[in-house]
Amino acid sequence: MLPAFTSPSLPHYQGLKWLQTNDLNLPETTHDWLDCSKHGLRQRKTGSIKSRQSAESLLQEQNWKWPQQQIVFISDLHADGHALLASLVASGGIRKTGKADHHFKLTDQGKSMLFIFGGDFLDKGPSNLHLLRVLRLFIETGARVRLLAGNHDIRILFGMRCVNHTDDPWNGHFFVRMGGKGIPFLREIRDEFLTKEIMKDIPDKQTCMKRMFPSKEWWEKFPELAARVMPAQSIEQEMKKIRYKADNFEALCEKAGLTLREAYAAAIQWQKLFLDKEGEFYWFFKRMRLASHKGSFLFIHAGIDDCLAEMLRNHDIAYLNKQFKQQLRGSAFEFYYGAVGNAIRTKYRRVNMQLTQTGAEHARSVGIHAIVHGHRNLRRGQRIALRKKIFHFECDITLNASSRRKEGFDGAGAGATLIRPEGYILGISNDYHAIKLFHPRSIMETGKKNRSGADVAEQ
Repeated sequence: MLPAFTSPSLPHYQGLKWLQTNDLNLPETTHDWLDCSKHGLRQRKTGSIKSRQSAESLLQEQNWKWPQQQIVFISDLHADGHALLASLVASGGIRKTGKADHHFKLTDQGKSMLFIFGGDFLDKGPSNLHLLRVLRLFIETGARVRLLAGNHDIRILFGMRCVNHTDDPWNGHFFVRMGGKGIPFLREIRDEFLTKEIMKDIPDKQTCMKRMFPSKEWWEKFPELAARVMPAQSIEQEMKKIRYKADNFEALCEKAGLTLREAYAAAIQWQKLFLDKEGEFYWFFKRMRLASHKGSFLFIHAGIDDCLAEMLRNHDIAYLNKQFKQQLRGSAFEFYYGAVGNAIRTKYRRVNMQLTQTGAEHARSVGIHAIVHGHRNLRRGQRIALRKKIFHFECDITLNASSRRKEGFDGAGAGATLIRPEGYILGISNDYHAIKLFHPRSIMETGKKNRSGADVAEQ
């Protein structure tokens, strides 16, 4: 059911002067999302005009149900606490009151919002620990918060958990599988937590290597076990990848100013911080879920496939999140290469588990018409992709400072996707000149006028 046309209410950015960056230009006006050229809408092998017509047609066919409260979706923060604060300001959910991290308050709107974070909190930088501490400060305001899992988060969890268990023929390779991406996190922990007293108890380099790198037993047994669930070519590629990462890990550590003994000590410290009940960050993975379902919207890190869609049809989101929790405690290998793992990894490529028309029909049968996700980083704000007659709102807008420098962006990143119960969506990014407005009622009325005008012209 599409609500009647209403003029959109835009967020009020409060406390911009207190953010760490002085060049954060957040948009003040709106632009029809479907008219933002390739930065607004895409459909595989389809031009912009036909893509818009497809979107209009789908909106005519579908019976959308809008959430009862305003939802803020922020994804792929990748270890940037300043981007988190800037994005919360962009959402209208907080008012920054000073320079310090804790100098902010929930706005009146923020008190009624549901904040869904779409995963990939970790990796890349500038600081994993800072991002998690700022996130904890935000949670402690009493805000309604949901944390969803991203592939980077789970890869770090499995990798660190694997240390001292490298003889496990299924999972002994997951620390090395992180490769160079986990090294900055290890260095962070080294710098903040490792003391001379701790290092005295760390064994020699060779022993540390045995406790971090896959054992001889793993190399012998893994191909045989993996053959049950992976084709031979995939196993060969995986073995080649692990060999390469194992051969290069020490050199990458040295480049980062980290010894193998320090890397091992940092991994053990990570386990204490994140896996022990008394650890500072034990709450992080404890709060994590796979997905959230509100109205016609499924919020998830990457996407869905036929298997996941069937699970949603036959059960519900609570069942899916329960499966996620159970599998997370089990074998990393079985999780990562199964349907639940696909939900945090897929980019809808041939190598991923597929979403077909059957799966899309399963999703629509439980009222899902839109998937809101991150994972596919974009350069000019949020984008809609049409896949199997389901709207995919792609919301990884390259927020973290390290990626922005690497990709040639100017300044810091900030943005959020707002789903309003009045029946419209706002895509806010400081990398696009206007707020992208997805207003189904307005879109359909504009389509009718355009078609009416075309009919008159033909006559």
